[in-house]
Amino acid sequence: MPKDWRDDHGYDHFDGLDISGLAWECLRRNDTYQSGYAGMRSGGGDPATWALRFPG
Repeated sequence: MPKDWRDDHGYDHFDGLDISGLAWECLRRNDTYQSGYAGMRSGGGDPATWALRFPG
């Protein structure tokens, strides 16, 4: 993630994202998601809360 959010060139990769990629970029910046992620990794929490789907 760019250090300076005002630097347009730091976000050039957004131009090539599909809808899933854009959703991921937004989700991973969400403070509430970040705090819940640790719980999901340790077996707690519910990925469906965030409408996450995992192929398998």
